[in-house]
Amino acid sequence: MVEARLPAPPSEDLLDIEDKTRLELYRQVVRLRRFEERAYRLFMDGLVKGTSHLSLGMEAIAAGVGTAMRADDYTFCTYRGHAHTLARGVPMEGVMAELLGRETGVCGGKGGSMHLTSVEHGVMGSYAIIGAHLPIANGAAWSAKARGTDQVTAAFFGDGATNIGAFHEALNLAKVWELPIVFVCENNLWMEYTPISSVTAVEHPAADRASAYGMESIVIDGNDPDIVYDHAVRAFDKARSGGGPSMIEAMTYRHGGHSRADPGTYRPEEEVEAWLARDPLNYRDRLLAVGIDESEIATIEDETDAAVDHATEVAKAASPPPLEAAFTNVWADGGWSWRN
Repeated sequence: MVEARLPAPPSEDLLDIEDKTRLELYRQVVRLRRFEERAYRLFMDGLVKGTSHLSLGMEAIAAGVGTAMRADDYTFCTYRGHAHTLARGVPMEGVMAELLGRETGVCGGKGGSMHLTSVEHGVMGSYAIIGAHLPIANGAAWSAKARGTDQVTAAFFGDGATNIGAFHEALNLAKVWELPIVFVCENNLWMEYTPISSVTAVEHPAADRASAYGMESIVIDGNDPDIVYDHAVRAFDKARSGGGPSMIEAMTYRHGGHSRADPGTYRPEEEVEAWLARDPLNYRDRLLAVGIDESEIATIEDETDAAVDHATEVAKAASPPPLEAAFTNVWADGGWSWRN
């Protein structure tokens, strides 16, 4: 029997964050939640082809880190990357169209849910192979350092990636080269169907190993947008000033199963209920508690609902990519023929 892992109680410490920033954090959380709820419905209607991996319940991480980032920073994420892509300002219409396999999608309808990319927004790809993007993210960070810019790379990954060789290699090299990169482990406790605790010798699979690579052990409440944003700002400031990489382990929980094919019934009921009670959308209550007018909050919610409806209809109306599109964008020059 799997032992239930319950969330820490909400922090009672109120961080010094401007109301404008808090409203943006809430806007992002609501935007990510509503988009993925709609994506789920479209999947059940048979309009999203292939599988999809949702981050319902995990939105505070993408929202907090995305809000802390600069427009020219880089994002690398996993197949559970809808939220991270949207948090960088990629239009909903393009992301929704990609999920539906339409030619107006961010990858022309050829990438789908697990391969979202928008270079113009700093989104350098979603990667379906566990941990494969971490060395590549190092490359982007090295590029910024070599060019003398102060761009920072954010590399997101799940708890399961911490037992992959690429994770250890990437952390080690990032520290050896003092790269401007922030590693963010989204620890939702479960590697698909297996609890991470059953196959890992330490309690915190990312943070407890950070010291082995000369980095601070940082474990945060990944369901609190304020806390995520505060730590992200500090990590990005450190990287920009030449202080090297950071490793943040954000504790969170997915509301559903690993993918749409997974009902998630293997998780202890007590655990699921406790984490559902720590929903990132509860951030609304904090906005009210700090004196933000409810009408401002309602406006965000109404505008988001309208935006999701619009993106859905635009995506549905778009055409699938033509067959000849299969022979484009294989190589960097846009073609597909092998070049000697």
